This record gives sequence, C-alpha cells and structure tokens, in this order.
Amino acid sequence: MHASLIRRQLGGIVPPKIATPSLLTSGSGSSLTPLVNFYSKLPKGPASAVSGGGIKARYFSGKNASAAPLVWTILGLFTFGYTIDYQKHHKNHPH
Repeated sequence: MHASLIRRQLGGIVPPKIATPSLLTSGSGSSLTPLVNFYSKLPKGPASAVSGGGIKARYFSGKNASAAPLVWTILGLFTFGYTIDYQKHHKNHPH
C-alpha cells in the first residue's frame, strides 16, 4: 500500500497534531491554548453503553433474552431436511 493511502485511512483515528514539541518546550502557558481547547471538547464521564446490533445482542443479551429463535431455527432446518429425505425415499422406494 502507498503511504498516502494509509495516512488517509488512519486520518480519522489518529488525533490532530496540536501538541508539537515547539509548543510544549517554549515555556509560555498561552501557547498551550490549542491543546487545552482540544481536550476541553472531549466528552467527560463514563462511556455510554454500547447497544450492539446483530443476532447475539438482539436475542441473547439484555432484558428480553431468549433462545427461542435458535430453537425454532434448528427445528425448521430439521423439518426441511426430513421433508426432503422423505420425498427422496418415496421417489426411489415406492411402497
């Protein structure tokens, strides 16, 4: 991969470079205002609960957890397979 492609993909993950060595070693407190402004905009407190999607989060986690969809899926597959096997048996072995 090219360096510019990687840099573009990671652009949203890596924070902006606002704390340069020249700002931090200059000694003046006013030059740290961009750094203070950046950190003051970050959310404070505990992280919010992640409401994940997908089958596991929807049916097996949370207040409405149930294994019924899994049981019905297994029973449906068994019924479908049994029906196909039954039809093939009667096709090849007439009674």
